[in-house]
This record gives sequence, structure tokens and C-alpha cells, in this order.
Amino acid sequence: MLLIQSFVNNIKKANLFSPKDKLIIAVSGGIDSIVLCELCYQSKFDFSIAHCNFQLRGEESERDEKFVKELGEKYSVEVFIKRFDTEKYAAENKLSIQEAARELRYSWFEELITNKQLAIGNEKSWLLTAHHSDDNTETVLMNFFRGTGLHGLTGMPVKTAYIRRPLLNFSREDIVYFAKENNLPFVEDSSNSSTKYTRNFFRHEIIPAISKKYPQVKENLKDNIKRFKEIESLYQFSVGAIKKKLCKKKGKEVHIPVKQLMLFNNKALIYEIISEYGFSEGQVDEVIKLSESESGRYIQSTNNNFHIIKHRHWFIISPALPQQSENIIIEKEMVNVQLPTGSLQFSFVSPVKGQQSTANYIATLDAKEITFPLLLRKWKTGDYFYPLGMTKKKKLARFFIDQKLSKTEKEKVWVIEMNKKIIWVVGHRIDERFKITDQTKEILKISFISGQIE
Repeated sequence: MLLIQSFVNNIKKANLFSPKDKLIIAVSGGIDSIVLCELCYQSKFDFSIAHCNFQLRGEESERDEKFVKELGEKYSVEVFIKRFDTEKYAAENKLSIQEAARELRYSWFEELITNKQLAIGNEKSWLLTAHHSDDNTETVLMNFFRGTGLHGLTGMPVKTAYIRRPLLNFSREDIVYFAKENNLPFVEDSSNSSTKYTRNFFRHEIIPAISKKYPQVKENLKDNIKRFKEIESLYQFSVGAIKKKLCKKKGKEVHIPVKQLMLFNNKALIYEIISEYGFSEGQVDEVIKLSESESGRYIQSTNNNFHIIKHRHWFIISPALPQQSENIIIEKEMVNVQLPTGSLQFSFVSPVKGQQSTANYIATLDAKEITFPLLLRKWKTGDYFYPLGMTKKKKLARFFIDQKLSKTEKEKVWVIEMNKKIIWVVGHRIDERFKITDQTKEILKISFISGQIE
């Protein structure tokens, strides 16, 4: 079957895009992207061209830009050009040149697609890249040696978000043959021959060396990628069922029973649960350690957006922003914690300046009895404390009845907890065990400011 026929059939089979969709092809000027342009042209797809000039190869970069502009004239299509100061961006963001170029490239591509979608209204638009099966096998090998999970062995997806990869089923050999058959001119990137870049090292040295022992290595890897995709599909189905059973959504938080999770004795499962909240694979061992720690301990995601809090028999994955969370971590150095309709202010004062407060919205506690971090949370059924002035514990539900709180008022109550002990029912009463005495040398003063607790 001719490449053009296979190209169109693959697009239909994978439902990548339709003839009425607007396409933007990422074009470097190399043989892969040139063949993709010609295939789209012969298939009568509506496309424009986007070219990144990373200004890394001097005159060669300028040559590539000029070539792509002429390509646009050849096909009578719009050409978008973006020039980047890649070296400066890499230095400012502490990235390798390759990482910087990738970030700049895809950020611009997303901007182009967004603008195109806004301009054309309801019609769909996609970015096409010229990745082929050889690129995919290189990616899988790099992921394997770099260290990756199952997903890294499935290679590049044929479609994701706004990106489509219609050449992914074709080999470089197929592409070279089509270019020769159609007499297509293209430009060579001299850096492609340098093995100082990881991909080139695999392309020019590792894969050829393996091929001497296993001549079918590329075909075998291509088949393995298909198998890994199928395996991952089953894996995700199984993991999804377990996550649905374990993970309980409560507002913007996720509650997970510690004992049940640990019984699986499976690091991969822990990672699948925590990764979507910005936690890294390296933090899995921290989660396991957290499972054995005391209540109130926590770890923070690498993007600082979430906490995993150990609360009694539960892990609570909670947003780091207090306004979005019902379980808020309080560290010793914090002086202000914002709530939806007010704030808690924390300070340490001497007994000379402070005394046992009788005001509902001020708590004065013996600092030596307090161990950080503290946990600020909504009260729950079953909670109890020792109200100031009493030697016996009392359930909060009974305490609220005694205080004649309405149902609405009860729903707005927060508590501050320390290692399973409630030290203050915020806005109501402290716990007897943490009151100041004649021996108190330092006082932790907590004040609620402005409005009611919500």
C-alpha cells in the first residue's frame, strides 16, 4: 500500500482529525516534517506551518527559517515563525538547552493552537508533529535506561490534548523513501550527528550496536510498545478500581485509610494515588514512613500545592491553600492562618504579658505542652476534649448541646488538634490539659480575627 494511502487510513482509524479541521504542522525543515507537509498537502488537509528558530546554530538557524518560509510559499499556506533566546532562557531557569527548547517550543505551540481555536470558533484545530516509529523506539529505550514506570515504556501517544502524531506508525525508512520518490528538498540539522545529545547517542550508537546481535530490534521494540500499551490499559483499569475503593472524596480533599493502603504492600499503587497531586516517585518511601508516624505529621508535594497529612487512621491529601482545605497544617513559625471569613493569629508571649483568657475568640495555652505541627480542621462526630475547668472528657456533640448551638452554628466549628488531642474548640473553649498555670514560662496565644469561623 502506498504511504499516502496508509497515512490517510491511519488518521481515520485513530480518529486523529478530519478534512474540515484546521491543522498547524510543526516544521523544522528536516526530512520528517517536510514529508508530513507533503502528505497533508496531497491528502488535501487544511494546514499552516509553525517554525521555531532557537538561534543556537548561527547561520544554519537562519537558513532553516528561510527554507520554511519558502516552503509556505510553495504550498500557499500561512507560516508562523518564533525566534527564541534559548540560551538565556536555559540559564535563567537552570535547564539544559534541550529542556529549554522543549519548554519554549510547546508553550508557543499551545499558544498558537489556542489563538487558532479562538479565531475559528467551533471548528477544531490540532498541532501535528512529525514523530515516527524510530523516534518512539528511541524514546522507550531512553526511558528504560533513565528509569521509568510502565507508562514510560508505552512511548509517545498518537494523540494527546491538542497534539497529533500521524507518522507514528511509519519508520524513518518509509519517510526517506517517500521523500526520494517525491523529490522533496529538506535541510539537515548538523547537531543531529552529534552524540553529545542523548537521543543522538541512542540513535547513532546504542541501537546500531544492538542491531548487530538482534537485527529486528526496531520491529521488536515497535511490537513491544503495542504490548506495553495494552498491558498499561489493564493496569490502569485495575488501579482505577482499587483507587475508587480506597480514596474517598470529601470536598477538595481525598481521605485514604492508612492500614488498607499499606496492606497492599505495593509502591506502584501508592505512586499512582499520589502522583496526580504533584508528589514524585521519590516521595513514595516518605508516605510509607508517614504511615508509621504519629497523627498530625505530613509531607508536602514537590509543587507545594498539596499536603498528605497523617490524621489518626487516615491519610488526607489536602490542598496547601487553607481556603480550599478542611485540614490545615500549622507550623510553629506561622503567625497567620487564613480561613474563609477570618484568620487565626499565633504569637508567643510571656506570662507577664499574658494570662488565662476568658474570651471565646482568644486561646491562651501553656507553650511547653504544645508540639508542632498542629492540625486545624472541621470538627467530626466522635470528637471529644476536656473543657477548661473540667476533669472529665466530653464529646463535642454534647458540648454543643450544652452551649445551645444551632445546627448551622455547629457546622461552622473548627478545632485545633495536636497528636489526636483537641487543644482548642475554636471560638468556644480550650482543653483543660493545656491551660496556663503558675509554672507556665511561655504562652501560646491564638486569636481569631474578623467574623465567624466557617
